[in-house]
Amino acid sequence: MSSVGTDFEPVVTRAAEAETTSDPSSAMTLLADSEATGGLLTSYRSTFAEGAVGAPAHFHTRAAEMFYVIDGSLRVLLGEAVTVLNAGDFLLVPPRTPHAFAAAPGCTADVLFTFTPGMARFDYLRLLGRVMRGEADFAEIKESSERFDNHYVDSPAWKAALAEG
Repeated sequence: MSSVGTDFEPVVTRAAEAETTSDPSSAMTLLADSEATGGLLTSYRSTFAEGAVGAPAHFHTRAAEMFYVIDGSLRVLLGEAVTVLNAGDFLLVPPRTPHAFAAAPGCTADVLFTFTPGMARFDYLRLLGRVMRGEADFAEIKESSERFDNHYVDSPAWKAALAEG
């Protein structure tokens, strides 16, 4: 039996009331975490400054991750391939697929992220913001990989793409 339920109230997150967490190069607007959606999904919106790094190579074991580019361009690693998503593009990354993302060179990016089934990601995003601002140690992210289903991997393809600019 699945832990995902369908017994929850409609979720409305007003832009003016949404919690936002940020680091020096991006801001994340927290829209709906799994506990509010009966475990069906988690969703947030990230805006990346020009040249901002989003996430290093990683994978999730339990959830698919969806990307919808609202504006700008996002460079994405998918397995060993690197591609660019532009405004209006959609991507679905299956569980266990290594991926990474960053604003495309010379571009900003505004992206809607959704995980399904839902995962308690908001505490991870808050932690990530604290680490990027120097308020917490990166070791806390590594120690939380099972809790947040965020497993970092080495990717020569992603390192090469970042080195090229």
